[in-house]
Amino acid sequence: MKTYLTRLSLLCVGALASSGIAIAEELTLAELKQQIEVLQKQVQRLEQAQEAQKVAQQQPKVQQVAKVSKPEPNNKQIAVYGSLRPTYGYYDSNDDDSWDVGDALSRIGIRARNDFMPGWWAELHGEWSVDIANNGDFGKARNAYAAVGSPLGRVAIGKMRPPQYSLVAEYVDIFNHGNSPFGYDAKGIFFINNMVSYQYKTERLTFMAAGQYDGENGDDANDLTNAGVGFDHGNLHLGVSYLMQDSTDAGFVNGDDNVWAAVAAYSFDMGLYLAAAYQDYTYERDGLADRDGHSLDVTAAYPLSDQFKLKLGYFDFEDGYSAIMSQNFDGYNATLEWQPDPDLRLHLEYLHKDFEYLEDFSSLLVGFRYDFSQSWHF
Repeated sequence: MKTYLTRLSLLCVGALASSGIAIAEELTLAELKQQIEVLQKQVQRLEQAQEAQKVAQQQPKVQQVAKVSKPEPNNKQIAVYGSLRPTYGYYDSNDDDSWDVGDALSRIGIRARNDFMPGWWAELHGEWSVDIANNGDFGKARNAYAAVGSPLGRVAIGKMRPPQYSLVAEYVDIFNHGNSPFGYDAKGIFFINNMVSYQYKTERLTFMAAGQYDGENGDDANDLTNAGVGFDHGNLHLGVSYLMQDSTDAGFVNGDDNVWAAVAAYSFDMGLYLAAAYQDYTYERDGLADRDGHSLDVTAAYPLSDQFKLKLGYFDFEDGYSAIMSQNFDGYNATLEWQPDPDLRLHLEYLHKDFEYLEDFSSLLVGFRYDFSQSWHF
């Protein structure tokens, strides 16, 4: 633009000069110089305006680049939560019947997380039971661990859920009862202390491995080893795990338990949920006869309306003992659940266990479940 304006000025001067005879007749030389200076000042003002416009157009881009390059603050969050789950009902077992207040695993917990680098985070989790059935006692730890996550996976140390529960049993654990899932509960593991765990997740696969290290109980090396993998695609979940656990007697290792577990679960579009979990046990004992056992849990849930849901279950357990020592059983349960609010559930449950060599057991319970949670981000 500047070159163009300069050329325009020169053309004007040339034009005036080429017509010098005519101009001389009408203008003096001083007046001609004055008009040339006016034209030059106008050209200069146009050049300055053009430069100012260029700066104004570039200014927002400079500010935008500076805003993007500014480092983001750490993403930290903390949450406090709880769930109180009292029950009241009728129990019938061994020619005895009673009415009693129970507890369906009430708990209070705290979680915190800090995303301190892109793809890296630290977390902690503490959770403790509240036993409403026994004076409301508080303090038995359920979860107590710290973990660090990275693009290569997540490592946690403390007391936590093992892979066998997280990948298999959790998908049939849908009932408002402290012993759910009922077949798994007879021999399965729920929380493991003194544990180191590793987890790696992709879009559809989850790999988990864990070991329990307790120098005061069992042997001084591996007390427990558990690994498994889960597959998730849409509404489908498949999981399998392997567990090897030391068996002790009077503080001495007398063999080990080997457990293979698997689960399949699917949520249908119309709301129906179906899941089945199976465990195969092999009990190897030093100097004693080995034995085999299994557990089976089949569960279903179907929404009757926006607030009511029906849950059904069938379970079977065998421990491999002879008739004198056996606690083999199978059974079923049915639960009607009313959820008038996202944080409140009320339920009515009937449970029956048919023991092979012992007295049968049944119960009819009503229960409440009130959940609360509060989180902060900073």
